[in-house]
Amino acid sequence: MGNNLKKLITNLDYIQYGKALFENSSLHFGHGTSTPYDEAAYIVLTITGDMSINDEAIYAKTVSDEHQLAIKTGFERRVSEKIPAAYILGEAWFLGLAFYVDESVLIPRSPFAELIFCEFEPWLNADSVRSILDLCTGSGCIGIACATVFEQAAVDIADISTAALAVANKNIIRHQLNNRVTAMESNLFRDLPPKQYDLIVTNPPYVGREELENLPDEFHKEPQLGLDGGETGLDLVHEILLKAPDFLTDDGLLYVEVGNSDLLLQELYPLVPFLWQEFEYGGHGVFMLTKGQLLEHKQQFLVNLPN
Repeated sequence: MGNNLKKLITNLDYIQYGKALFENSSLHFGHGTSTPYDEAAYIVLTITGDMSINDEAIYAKTVSDEHQLAIKTGFERRVSEKIPAAYILGEAWFLGLAFYVDESVLIPRSPFAELIFCEFEPWLNADSVRSILDLCTGSGCIGIACATVFEQAAVDIADISTAALAVANKNIIRHQLNNRVTAMESNLFRDLPPKQYDLIVTNPPYVGREELENLPDEFHKEPQLGLDGGETGLDLVHEILLKAPDFLTDDGLLYVEVGNSDLLLQELYPLVPFLWQEFEYGGHGVFMLTKGQLLEHKQQFLVNLPN
């Protein structure tokens, strides 16, 4: 790596070098980027401070000696340790917003970003939303993104992990939302104060054990607490379906991401009218249910509740 790096000068030089390096390494892309080029650009432009600059001229910018060393180290760690770039950089993007991340939280990548951007249309009356809950919040990205879109809403974000909540609180401060976003420690709904929300969004652990074991190395750098959904992947989802009505207003909506566990969930509850969301920019496995629908099928959810 050393001799080739001596010939590199500009941001684009380093991006192209990183692209070639990543193409010849056994890496998985899917933690914020999807190609070797995008991954290299993500590392280079974040380190040089040019990530948020929308100007082609940044590619011709000369990389300083200090940044050259940081880029070299970042490339080496990405290849040798299979660490996702967001952990190397301490930063990830979601809905155009930058978030601090470390190994105590999953790296933001949920298709919820598209739903939030579209204000959950046509099912949600955005003007009437005054309270939102983001359950299993991790870094806080979904709840904080909701707060930036629904400016009149108070947002509670909850997680069982104190380490994750420390990250979420950093992001609340980063986005200057201390007055509207509150982080709370809770095991799903169990430790939350009695309150009803117009919208509940949740991206809980939903990966089944067999799928989890076969995921690429990069996923095993993430906290397994944020991925492991039990044997079938749906342990937490059953409880969310059962308990959510108690925390929804009469017209409240529940949105849950279950990823590849979507088919099994539909099979377990064939009578439940899950409204599966369609995504223009990729993603799947997110459903919506109303409070009334959740109450109507409560007995079915009770049957599948883990012991």
